[in-house]
Amino acid sequence: MVNATANLSEPTAKGGYAKQIGTVGAFFFIFGFVTWVNGTLIPYLLIACQLEEWQAYLVTFAFYISYTIMALPSSKILQRTGMIKGMRLGLIIMAFGCLIFIPAALMRYYPIFLLGLFVVGTGTTLLQTAVNPYITLLGPAHKAAQRMSIMGICNKLAGVIAPIILGAIILNNAGDLIKELAQYSPANKVLRLNELARAVIMPYTVLCIILLTIAFGIKYAHLPEIKPVAAADTGQPINQKNSVNFLLGFVAVFCTVGLEVLAGDTIGNYGLYHGFNLNIAKSLTSYTLAFTVIGYLFGSFAIPKFITQEKAFLYSAILGLIIAVLVIITPGKTSIAFVALLGLSNALLWPAIWPQALKGLSGAQLSRGSALLIMGVAGGAIMPLIYGWLARLTNNQAAYMLLIPCYLFNLYYCLRGSWFTTKTNR
Repeated sequence: MVNATANLSEPTAKGGYAKQIGTVGAFFFIFGFVTWVNGTLIPYLLIACQLEEWQAYLVTFAFYISYTIMALPSSKILQRTGMIKGMRLGLIIMAFGCLIFIPAALMRYYPIFLLGLFVVGTGTTLLQTAVNPYITLLGPAHKAAQRMSIMGICNKLAGVIAPIILGAIILNNAGDLIKELAQYSPANKVLRLNELARAVIMPYTVLCIILLTIAFGIKYAHLPEIKPVAAADTGQPINQKNSVNFLLGFVAVFCTVGLEVLAGDTIGNYGLYHGFNLNIAKSLTSYTLAFTVIGYLFGSFAIPKFITQEKAFLYSAILGLIIAVLVIITPGKTSIAFVALLGLSNALLWPAIWPQALKGLSGAQLSRGSALLIMGVAGGAIMPLIYGWLARLTNNQAAYMLLIPCYLFNLYYCLRGSWFTTKTNR
């Protein structure tokens, strides 16, 4: 990872940094959009490519594994390019990934879809690696948390909108598509599936054009440049207490991203499992993300005025555990509502884990630690595959038992944080 050095505490114009913050907020909206369309792509590709359910969850694997692979290289790239050029490069890579969807759709070949998702994820990783620290430095330090909360809302609002828009395009009037396909002859079925696969060409071509337009237009946004520099390595090793705390924090990040992706990206297939019409199931991810936005809004209003970040972490983990149990034991379609409600419990986990995991680290240790925590996003790649495997062994509802150990671990890490803080302050 890198440290960024720049004096951005004073506004360069009478209006302050409102315009620049709005521009960066648009970036958060963009990678929120491309991230959460996966919830619609999973049932879409499940049908279009005639996949088994566990194979459909390779969508999340291909996208999120790029974070793990590209986190450290992205930091090195930004050291060379600076953040503004890094943002442009990230957008261009994302646009190229969108273009890969065209041959994938024409051939209706699932591995090429996965390649496109990996490339889009690679560009998103570079963009996020630049934008996340940039927004913390873009303005007064004492308002950094407020700016990050606004960015989180932009990201998750995109998650509410994206499945609705993409679902309306690629699965338009597809409510009885599964029953319809079962009645076709093999030859007619292939023709219908080819038609379905090609529906994705137009939206991803438009998305490619939008990304390239933004990449070109960044030069006119007058964003102040920040040149990331490598943190000085003092040569001091991480002490044992900090090392154990960081390792547990990495696991907590892994679990938390897995929880977010399970709640957002499996709910569409879960709706199909309970007999929902595809026209409804294709947009269920939006409900999960809507609850996540509510959680963000609560956090930005209540923390730390009415509740500490530590208490919010504790209550979120407990709430998630309770909802997870209700998902598993509630009969019928009602349990789908509890899967969506997981978005509320997940909202405040990520911002609480980071400061606790990085506690006691400084300099190069802090920089490397931040990059390694980003690699914990692999939870979003691996846990949906485990869910798919459990669903195959049991059923889609019982497979949500995977949620419980993850929330239990976060609860443990939260409670351990109080003990760790006490020890380190002695």
